[in-house]
Amino acid sequence: MEPKDYTVDRIEGEYAYLKEVTDGSEVFIALYLLPQGTDVGSKIHFEMFEYTLIQ
Repeated sequence: MEPKDYTVDRIEGEYAYLKEVTDGSEVFIALYLLPQGTDVGSKIHFEMFEYTLIQ
């Protein structure tokens, strides 16, 4: 699985909706799988089945 960068578009309940930076496609994922401190507008990097917050 190739690395991807996302922006957190919105949070609804226990799920975060992520928008891929390159093509704008949207995915949703359980909020507890994302790093602590993730909020709307956060930049997220996904690689090797791990999400990291981009500072």
